[in-house]
Amino acid sequence: MSLITPDFNDAVIVRSAEAEVIGRAPTTIRLLADSSSTGGALSTQRVTLEQGADGAKPHHHGRSAELFYLLDGTAQLLSGDQVVTAERGDLVVVPPGAPHAFAAAPGENADILIVITPGVERFEYFRHLERIAYGKVPPESLLEVQEIYDTYFLSSPVWDAARS
Repeated sequence: MSLITPDFNDAVIVRSAEAEVIGRAPTTIRLLADSSSTGGALSTQRVTLEQGADGAKPHHHGRSAELFYLLDGTAQLLSGDQVVTAERGDLVVVPPGAPHAFAAAPGENADILIVITPGVERFEYFRHLERIAYGKVPPESLLEVQEIYDTYFLSSPVWDAARS
């Protein structure tokens, strides 16, 4: 077991009005704190999904755990080989290496606080996703940056069946 010793001295305070927002309805991502601002302790963002919108496709992180806290609504989360339905107030933590994905449940909205620990510089990853969404770079470009963002995509028949 390793212990992460964050290296930062001042509290990290992010005002909602000052947070960068990526995307537009039905999927928006509010960038809250990146690894560099927390001394490597964590990265966090708030993802809002409307009307059953997809969040992240199946993937895993080699070095980080990912925490999902449902601020509101209902979400489906892939955790390993099971799909969990989470509702307001529910918490799901996926360990490093475990396949996971998330989306709003069909016909539902979901507002999710996501924390990755130890932190990975992720803000640029989300900006990259926005460039893909707007057709500025091809989706395949994510394959070139998987290692940089510790995000490795994979297939999941269980997730595909739950989302179809």
